[in-house]
Amino acid sequence: MRIAILSDIHGNRTAFEAVLADLQQTSPDLILHGGDLADAGSSPVEIVDRIGDLGWQGVVGNTDEMLFRPESLEEFASQSSAPLSPWTAIRQMAAATRAMLGEERIAWLRGLPRVQIQGPIALVHASPESLWRAPTPEATDAELESVYGPLGQPIAVYGHIHRPYIRSIPSPQLRERLVANTGSVSLSHDGDRRASYLLMEGPSPTIRRVEYDVEKELKALSSCGLPHADWIARALHTGSPQMP
Repeated sequence: MRIAILSDIHGNRTAFEAVLADLQQTSPDLILHGGDLADAGSSPVEIVDRIGDLGWQGVVGNTDEMLFRPESLEEFASQSSAPLSPWTAIRQMAAATRAMLGEERIAWLRGLPRVQIQGPIALVHASPESLWRAPTPEATDAELESVYGPLGQPIAVYGHIHRPYIRSIPSPQLRERLVANTGSVSLSHDGDRRASYLLMEGPSPTIRRVEYDVEKELKALSSCGLPHADWIARALHTGSPQMP
């Protein structure tokens, strides 16, 4: 069975449409999403509506939670050592995205589960315990096993960090566990601004990187009315994290 898992679309309609076109080529039997669908992009309404129409199963992300439970952002920000300026910008973008989505779409986001189990695969946005914290690709085998072992599945998949990777790690439960990060459809953090998703075919996962028209999305951002769109534009242009 071929399963595609994509995450962190972040309202980027241009990248999403490119991934949809690629999915037509790879023809998965099942498509799952890893959350962070709407916030920080030019087209939050279109993305949420399209995912709903497609009927894909998936999980809630931290920026999804931030839209229906704003206090989750404040809880995380209060524990962070990051400068104040990003949090101010994030609050303002979230408020604008919340207003664009409206109550019905926000309620749909609220209904997304935190964990999705499909056969041997367990999907979460960041980690089983937190929508906001997840290991990086540099994490030790022991750390990955401690975080994703409780899911109890031989394959653990997550998004959130915007840096795709695939690791096979020793597991006392299973001898071996596969941990994979999908990367992100939008806002890559690994210097490669192409969209990314994970394709599982039997026991053999691959990372798919998909070219899209970044300049087209930058134009959409400039006219969508999103606060701090210039910040998002710089991140899209470079394929790496930026400060507002």
